[in-house]
Amino acid sequence: MADIKGESRMLIDGELIASAATFDNINPATGEVLGTASDGTVEDVKRAVAAARRAFDETGWSRDHAFRRRCLEQLHAALEKHKEEFRGVLVAEGGSPLAITYSVQIDEAIGGFPFFVELADTYAYERDLGQKPSAGLPSNARTVREPVGVVAAVTPFNFPLMLTLNKIGPALAAGCTVIHKAAPETPWTGALLGRLVAEETDIPAGVFNVITTSNDAVSEALVTDPGVDMVTFTGSTATGKRILAATADQIKRVHLELGGKSAAILLDDADFATAIGMLATMACAHSGQACARHTRMLVPRARYDEGVELAAAIFSGLAAGDPTDVNVLHGPQITAQQRDTVLAQIERAQAEGARVAARGSKPEGNGGFWVEPTLLVDVAPGSAAAQEEIFGPVLAVMPYEDEAEAIRIANDSSYGLSGGVWSADEQRALEVARRIRAGTVAINLSMFVHPAWPFGGYKESGLGREGGIEGFEEFLEVKLVTTPGT
Repeated sequence: MADIKGESRMLIDGELIASAATFDNINPATGEVLGTASDGTVEDVKRAVAAARRAFDETGWSRDHAFRRRCLEQLHAALEKHKEEFRGVLVAEGGSPLAITYSVQIDEAIGGFPFFVELADTYAYERDLGQKPSAGLPSNARTVREPVGVVAAVTPFNFPLMLTLNKIGPALAAGCTVIHKAAPETPWTGALLGRLVAEETDIPAGVFNVITTSNDAVSEALVTDPGVDMVTFTGSTATGKRILAATADQIKRVHLELGGKSAAILLDDADFATAIGMLATMACAHSGQACARHTRMLVPRARYDEGVELAAAIFSGLAAGDPTDVNVLHGPQITAQQRDTVLAQIERAQAEGARVAARGSKPEGNGGFWVEPTLLVDVAPGSAAAQEEIFGPVLAVMPYEDEAEAIRIANDSSYGLSGGVWSADEQRALEVARRIRAGTVAINLSMFVHPAWPFGGYKESGLGREGGIEGFEEFLEVKLVTTPGT
């Protein structure tokens, strides 16, 4: 791909601003510096929040549904127009394999954006509840749904455009104003989105703002600012807990999409070749940097050796490589620190009794932050390898005796983001799926993302839903209005 020249400016109150301080943007496939991004400050956050507050309180953005739709249609057109620019930036700074950008990473994210756009003026914001006796008097009532207000949208590095659009799409369509804090590992993707809003839409100043920063204190200042009415965050469970604690005294609305350690149950009648082929590939795609991937594979003991042998053969053929090569699905880890963390987790798994049954390959001698696709077998259900999110190209395999034990193992987790069931009998699989405590369960599949579908987790995997009508309604308050009846 051609040399990438990224957008380094932030968008605050309708102006593209270059911060005095900058930080390096690193290519994770090579370890080389791509360029710099603005290193936003607490003062930048204050200005952005003040602008968003003013735009919400003093303009017609929150009330003019048709205007919002027109502006968001302009943004969708700009996203389509600059799709290839996003593709180049995201592959370079995020290490995303090029092939994945043609599906969920970019093309499907942009293609699904109109779902939110249309809701701006097609959603039923009011509902007549009819007449009821209240305190001895007849009363009419209706519910009115109104935007929450100023939203802080904080997104991670792994799917930066998709996850950002899945937050700002419904937030803006609902009439909220937004401060988007881009991930420090992928600042140019967020900044490019800000540039399109500023230059190619009629979205008023202050309605959408973008902050890039390398400083965690700046992020904390954003989510705790009293001018922010709601925080929507995607990232680690540990950070999600810190956000909840930091905002508790303000009782502000918090939406969280957090980590996962999702299990796929292969029933004894499953097509092992198809199931294991898909699970192995998906567990390692984008270097395993996806919270909802099925990273625990549960295999019936009677077919365990068969399953391990097949998985080992597949893993031996997996290769991490240059993400600009359209034939590559497995790229680098995002940082050297993340690479080292994944390698340490693999070592700990072996110390706990798991066995590395196979490893794929990684590029040699070209720098970057690489981990080979790794198959762990004989993983104990209570071990760290079975309980902790690794966020790397690692699949943990464990046996089970019967369906009841498989369900117990699948649910034996602090997480509940997703799961899977594989069987030749779809009705049987559906019955098992209903017993898995997770926000999304796929039957004979390992993919399940679309903006029109609600996505989110049980337990420590999050609060609320993203996508679908349910995700749109996260950004709306409910007001009851009553009038005298007859």
